[in-house]
Amino acid sequence: MVILLKWTYRYNIAVGLASVLSYLHQECEQQVIHRDIKTSNVMLDGNHNARLGDFGLARLMDHGTSPVSTLTAGTMGYLAPEYLQYGTATEKTDVFSYGVVILELACGRRPIEREDESQKLVNLVDWVWRMYSEGKIIEAADQRMNGEFKEEEMKRLLLIGLSCANPDSTERPSMRRVFQILNNEADPVVVPKVKPSLIFMNSLPLSIDQIVSDCEECSTPGSQLEITFY
Repeated sequence: MVILLKWTYRYNIAVGLASVLSYLHQECEQQVIHRDIKTSNVMLDGNHNARLGDFGLARLMDHGTSPVSTLTAGTMGYLAPEYLQYGTATEKTDVFSYGVVILELACGRRPIEREDESQKLVNLVDWVWRMYSEGKIIEAADQRMNGEFKEEEMKRLLLIGLSCANPDSTERPSMRRVFQILNNEADPVVVPKVKPSLIFMNSLPLSIDQIVSDCEECSTPGSQLEITFY
């Protein structure tokens, strides 16, 4: 089912998903790294409460242990740069994916799209960060909502999304803190006006063209947000 969700539902999805990931990362006896967080794996019950599905790629880790490199798995557009480079999944790679998902919720855009005229690949995180740098982050909001949202909540969600999708994994917040911020229980995140650059040792920075080769996998900017209902 493809629907245009009202703002209250979108914000509640962001809060609910943050609660789930906070539990998986910090509260389970063993830490659970999901590794495939994306909008199509977020399901809603009859009361529009978010449920995270598809744990087929999940990994269990003892708290405080070092992550082990594995074959990179997941969905392009949601993968953290260090995971693409080294195949090391941590709670911070899940945080990155969460950041992309909530930017989708706020903007109504796909993680990677092609512009109508130039067919140039556009990364959602880069696009929102550019809007933020230009002092017009609210203009990144999904235009189909016709301004029917709380501006303070929209700005909060967009900034949390950028913070979670920071190229530097050490600067990403924990999911527990994200949940607290969304509920006004913690101070807002401080996001740099310019997106931090990240260069891996012995390699060049990754570009969108290097990681996306199939044009048909990229949706157009007019694509609607998809949420699966039980």
